[in-house]
Amino acid sequence: MFELIPFDRHIRRMANFDPFRDLEAMERSFWGNENSVCAFRADVLDKGDAYELHAELPGFKKEDIKIDVENDVLTISAERKYDSGDEAEKAEKPNFVKRERFYGSYSRSFDVSGIKVDGITATYTDGVLQLTMPKKVETAPAKRSLEIQ
Repeated sequence: MFELIPFDRHIRRMANFDPFRDLEAMERSFWGNENSVCAFRADVLDKGDAYELHAELPGFKKEDIKIDVENDVLTISAERKYDSGDEAEKAEKPNFVKRERFYGSYSRSFDVSGIKVDGITATYTDGVLQLTMPKKVETAPAKRSLEIQ
């Protein structure tokens, strides 16, 4: 009875097999997604003479965000610390029924090899960090004619 299954169907099933997808699904089921931390989302726009990077960092204070540039790599990191409020609350252990807010740090790096690093400016409004990064001006090599001697 099994001989009636076309051989071609088996090949298609094997072509769609992705062991990495299965490993990722196993990891998600083991660790769970509820407390997972993902990197913040960012958009990069080309404005002609500059790039604009918009990064979503809701709930952070300006003082908690750090921007570093080293070896043509721009790193944005932000840290949120748990603050229980006054001293009386700190003495008692909080009795959470469910806890979904994350306290910890985020970090993400971007290649800025084509950026004039000295001209980068940053603003932070309504949970969105905006970086304006001017492009390096490429100088065309000077045209030169050589005379044959």
